[in-house]
Amino acid sequence: MADKKTVLLVDDHPLFREGLKTLLKQHSGFEVIGEAGNGHEGLSKAKELEPDLVVMDLSLPDKSGMEVTRAIRSLLPETRIMILSMHSKIDYITEAFRYGATGYVVKESVSERLIECLESVSKGGYFIDASISHKVVERLLKFNEKDTKITDAGYGNLTSREQQVMRMLAEGLFPKTIAEQLYISPKTVENHRTNIMNKLELRSTMELVRYAARLGLIDVDLWKV
Repeated sequence: MADKKTVLLVDDHPLFREGLKTLLKQHSGFEVIGEAGNGHEGLSKAKELEPDLVVMDLSLPDKSGMEVTRAIRSLLPETRIMILSMHSKIDYITEAFRYGATGYVVKESVSERLIECLESVSKGGYFIDASISHKVVERLLKFNEKDTKITDAGYGNLTSREQQVMRMLAEGLFPKTIAEQLYISPKTVENHRTNIMNKLELRSTMELVRYAARLGLIDVDLWKV
């Protein structure tokens, strides 16, 4: 019988980790060799255990799961990482894959998709939860010449970090929340915000929201009352 794929679980909810372990115990192809409740511990355990697979929560108490994903893939390029998240928005998904994730599953469907995702990524493939994959296709179909011109005019002049902060601001996140998720200081977030507004020649948060909506970076329905 083929060797089991080793799995590291990184999630700040012990009961949720227990549920994941229960699911994985039902499958002979995977073995949980470690677990962590925050980003620092997750990175440390990854270095120590060098797992084949990591199941990573996107929202961790000390730092963003995306940042931990990038750090692990930098140290262990052969390790495949599956993101678990409450978010099904396209921007979270694309950002996760940019940071090195190889699978993305929303938590509400984890009981149906966990094994399927791990099997796929462990064989070298990529996996996107079926409940959100159609959104990815729809987003790709919207990338036309007009979008490119808008991007080149302003968005492309922002640094990658400024683009990231801009999207989060446009989604309505407070600077303190952004700072916690990106593991930077609130003052740094405010500095990024000032640079963004100046570069894009915007005067208010609502103008920022409208600009982001024009580029298709946010779900404008979130702003409807």
